[in-house]
Amino acid sequence: MLSIKEKLNKYICRDKGKLNTNFCKDKGNKGKLTTYLYVYKVQILKSLAYKFDVYGNIIMQTIIMIATAFFWKALFKNAESMGGVSVDTMLTYTVISSMISVVLITNVEWRITESVQTGAIAIDLMRPVNIFGVFFAENLGSVTALFFQNLLPIFIIGSLFIKLPAPRSAFEFMFFLISLVLAFFINWYLSVIFGMFSFKVIEMSALIQVKKHLVRLLSGSMIPLWFFPNWLRGVLEILPFPYIYQLPLSIYVGHYTSESLVRGLIIQTLWVMALFLIETRLEKQAIKHVMVQGG
Repeated sequence: MLSIKEKLNKYICRDKGKLNTNFCKDKGNKGKLTTYLYVYKVQILKSLAYKFDVYGNIIMQTIIMIATAFFWKALFKNAESMGGVSVDTMLTYTVISSMISVVLITNVEWRITESVQTGAIAIDLMRPVNIFGVFFAENLGSVTALFFQNLLPIFIIGSLFIKLPAPRSAFEFMFFLISLVLAFFINWYLSVIFGMFSFKVIEMSALIQVKKHLVRLLSGSMIPLWFFPNWLRGVLEILPFPYIYQLPLSIYVGHYTSESLVRGLIIQTLWVMALFLIETRLEKQAIKHVMVQGG
C-alpha cells in the first residue's frame, strides 16, 4: 500500500506539463543523483553570473581580514606571546579564518524561509527528490564557485599583505581538511534546523542575521576561544559552535595536543550525527504539517 507521500508523488509526476520534469523522470537513486548534479551545475553558473556581488564580497572580506590583522599586531606589540600564542600564529589564524568563512557560507535558511513564505514548500516537500538534498546541492554549487571567486583572491591578498598562511605540516593539513568537512556539515545542519523556524515565525530576516553573527562570535571565527574566560569556554565546548571554526583553525596553526585533537574530531562527528537526526525528525514533522494543514 502506497504512503500518502508516495501517492502525492505519483499524482505530481503524472502531469509533467505543469512541473519541471527533472524532478519526475527516473525516480531511482541514479535519477535523483542526476537531479542533484544538475542543480549543482546550475548553481555554479548562477553564482558565476553575479560578478558585482563577487567583487563586493572580496572587498568586504579583505577589509575585515586586514583590520583584524592590525588589531592582533597592535595587541601583541609589546609582547612576544600571550597565553602561549604568538602574533604569527594569530595572523595565520586570521587569514585562514577569512578563507574558510567562504567555504562555510550557507543560504539554506533563506531558501527554506522563501519557500515557506511563497507557499512553494507544499510542492517542494512532495517532489520525488528530497528538497533538502536540492538545497544541499545548491549550497555545494555556491561553495565551488566561491572557492575560485573569493577564496583564492583572499588567499593571495592575505599572503601578500599579512602573512603567507602555510600549514605547519602535511599531517596537520590533512586533519584540518577532515575537521573542515565535519565543520561544514555541522554548520549546514544547524542552518537547516534554524530555517525550520520559518514554519512558526512570519519574518525570519532579522533572526537569520542575528544567528549568523552569533555563530561567528561563539565559534571562534573572530576571536579564538583561547582568550575567553575558562567558565565561558567550558560552556561553549559542550555546544556545536566551537567545532565550526575553532577546531579546524586550531589544528591548522598547531595549537592543540594529541588528546584534544582526537577528542575534538570525535565530538565533531557526534555533533554531525546528532544534528542529522534532529534535522531528519524536523523534516518529517514539516512534511506531516504540510499534509495536514495543506501548506
